[in-house]
Amino acid sequence: MLLLLLFIGIPLLEITLFIQVGGAIGLGWALAIVIITAILGAAMVRTQGAQAMMNLRGSFSQLQDPTENLAHGAMILFSGALLLTPGFFTDFIGFALLIPAVRTAVYKRVREKVNVQSFQMSPDGQPNPRAQRPDGVIDGEFEEVDPDNPPHSGPSGWTKH
Repeated sequence: MLLLLLFIGIPLLEITLFIQVGGAIGLGWALAIVIITAILGAAMVRTQGAQAMMNLRGSFSQLQDPTENLAHGAMILFSGALLLTPGFFTDFIGFALLIPAVRTAVYKRVREKVNVQSFQMSPDGQPNPRAQRPDGVIDGEFEEVDPDNPPHSGPSGWTKH
């Protein structure tokens, strides 16, 4: 129900704001602002997205928790979509998400609400007690595949004959 209200409410808000701003400064200027914010926003998303990717790679190479960097990258991507959407409200939210302090505050707020737990099942559907061993050993199973002799040579099931 909330999603339906957002899909109806946000376009109505955008139309209202566009009429108000267009009436105050003129239609041409309102259109110019929408186009300029899209171009400026795309450039900012590009640079901040590249920085977020570097931070994410750094967290992987230093074996740190990448959760916050992934969240920042997702918020930058979302801000890019909002900035390319014509309108003043979506531009405001999009530019706000490009501010690192705002992204950090959003991340901390969401993290307080989300409870992450780890759980792993064995192939037979039972909980796997060996999935996380304290000595750092990772148990696993493998099946050797010979590229010259594939396990089955019939159709894949996705093709019609």
